[in-house]
Amino acid sequence: MKNLIGFIPHFSRQKILVIGDIMVDKFVWGKVSRISPEAPVPVVEVSQETHKLGGAGNVANNLNSLGGKVYLVGVIGSDIVGEQLKDDLRETKISVDGIISDQTRPTCIKTRIIASHQQVVRVDKEVKGAFTAEIERNIIDRIESIIPQVQAIIISDYGKGVVTPAVLSRAIQLARKNGTPVTVDPKIEHFLRYKRVSCITPNLSEAFSGMRTLLVDEDKKIIELGNKILRKLNSDSVLITRGEKGMTLFEPGNRITHIPTRAKEVYDVTGAGDTVIATFTLALAARADFVTAAEISNFAAGVVVGKLGTATVSLAELRSAILNYRT
Repeated sequence: MKNLIGFIPHFSRQKILVIGDIMVDKFVWGKVSRISPEAPVPVVEVSQETHKLGGAGNVANNLNSLGGKVYLVGVIGSDIVGEQLKDDLRETKISVDGIISDQTRPTCIKTRIIASHQQVVRVDKEVKGAFTAEIERNIIDRIESIIPQVQAIIISDYGKGVVTPAVLSRAIQLARKNGTPVTVDPKIEHFLRYKRVSCITPNLSEAFSGMRTLLVDEDKKIIELGNKILRKLNSDSVLITRGEKGMTLFEPGNRITHIPTRAKEVYDVTGAGDTVIATFTLALAARADFVTAAEISNFAAGVVVGKLGTATVSLAELRSAILNYRT
């Protein structure tokens, strides 16, 4: 595992641009001791409320936790929640120069109510759909000004309106022109738009659904699917995450690498995909090949699924997970 450890010190020198849908992950913590007399639902007695950066913000937070310098481009509402989100980004030293405020919609909030370590319900406050042409132009302007400064780009598409065809096309065009790796955490509905990227990182369900194919969890079918995605998108690689079965990396020339999971315990998979793409992209920026980057990101995912709620992995945790791994 020494070859994996060797890339970690280089993470702090990398500048990464994250383009995508920013949101707030709010958590309401409590306990359940009775059922409501009004309806057959549990009554949660609240003990604590917390909030964290969500969506593309969680990708940025994972990069920051691993030592990378992060530029974030996205849209928030002109509201108190949006201002708090910007304060949280500044506190973690994530650049807010690419954040655009929209007066026509609120900042997206996903509220998870958790009782006795179990998620009871999630409540989403959001407005979906396309932004105005002016905001789209502002997004592209921010991207054009930041890309020359970075070593890699992440597209974090949650389908809230930031990653339009024009935004995606311009980002990929500039990345290709500059020789900058660009990776994508996809939205199923937009799957076939992500052409000519360095890597797309769907989970198994997203991969099958994105290709309009019935989910079949069999190695043969997954191999056929991965190669089909490579050809269809003309991408440099495809990394399919497979939960407890680890992940499978596809590269042209029928090069297929299966990486078993490194997780010791799984408490919560919330945000695990954000950790994977953040770590994978940092490793690519640090000049790791696709297989090495996938191996490193697999260890990072193994750490974060052992935590409850939206979480990140630190450099120390990642280094320890790799060094202490026993086959």
